[in-house]
Amino acid sequence: MKQKRVGIVIFDDVEVLDFCGPFEVFSAVRLNEDRRREDASPFEVLLVAEASGPVSASGGMQVIPHYTFHTCPKLDVLVVPGGWGTRRELKNPAMLDWLRQRAAEVETLTSVCTGSMLLGFAGRLDGLHATTHWKSLDWMRDSFPSVTVEYDQHVVEDGRVLTSAGISAGIDMALKAVARHCGEKVARAAARHMEYPYPDSNARRISI
Repeated sequence: MKQKRVGIVIFDDVEVLDFCGPFEVFSAVRLNEDRRREDASPFEVLLVAEASGPVSASGGMQVIPHYTFHTCPKLDVLVVPGGWGTRRELKNPAMLDWLRQRAAEVETLTSVCTGSMLLGFAGRLDGLHATTHWKSLDWMRDSFPSVTVEYDQHVVEDGRVLTSAGISAGIDMALKAVARHCGEKVARAAARHMEYPYPDSNARRISI
């Protein structure tokens, strides 16, 4: 199959696992496990930021994006991670404008944790079911009256839009996205390679 291009947007104070988890999943996929070392992933995974310089993620990790908002090629899948930096990005017109544009173009639109708040403030969750980190569920409910906030689900799928609970839930979200594009067998094989349990249950994993 032709490679799908996955863009993961990053910004200062982005949560590390929010973007690294999905990056690992999409990168680890193989259509033929017997040719894992010979074949590439069916997904090309790119990190995208507003500017070309280093991004300082949570804990001080320094990350260099592959592309900027202006140089990013056409995407098939967009991943919007969360983290404390979302609070600042909610007031960043460049971020919200870019998300509006790219969200309208992609085949699959996804978020991890409070990345869903960015999608909400960009107007891309209106009328949908969605979720976020458990600490931000009420914030989502109060901010977006037209969004049906799911308190009990780990990953929420509504049409082409997938939103997930916090941090590690991005791995499960990415596996579900892989299943959509490549089939569940391929997604399960990727999870097995990662020694990660495939998400058989979609119940939120912590008590609220």
